[in-house]
Amino acid sequence: MTVSAPIGAGTAASRAARVEGWIARVLRAGTLLSVGLLAIGVALMSLAGWSPLDKTWPALDLGRIPGDLLALRPEGFLWLGLLATLSTPLLRVAASVVGFLGAGERRMAGLGTAVLIIIALAVVVAQRTAA
Repeated sequence: MTVSAPIGAGTAASRAARVEGWIARVLRAGTLLSVGLLAIGVALMSLAGWSPLDKTWPALDLGRIPGDLLALRPEGFLWLGLLATLSTPLLRVAASVVGFLGAGERRMAGLGTAVLIIIALAVVVAQRTAA
């Protein structure tokens, strides 16, 4: 006797597997990018004869990063590496929200969205209080 699967069976599981695979690739790429940028920054620092303890580092200025990268200044690579490190988990949460929405899990998507909103508010508050 052969039991056939109901129509649509496995689609939710295969969709979840695709989302999890995509999330794994995002986390892997973010980690490799972060490590690579930080390694370049440390190498440039070493070539310049700098120690992280010797130099007063400039505060984060997003507008300076492209110029620092083009001029091969270590601080540009270090700041971008740190930003990539911080952004990678946020991308994971955003990808989860998309996956939850695709699976019809509105409650979980709402919770993920709430997490992203809280983090965004924290960044805005931090920027305003630092200025």
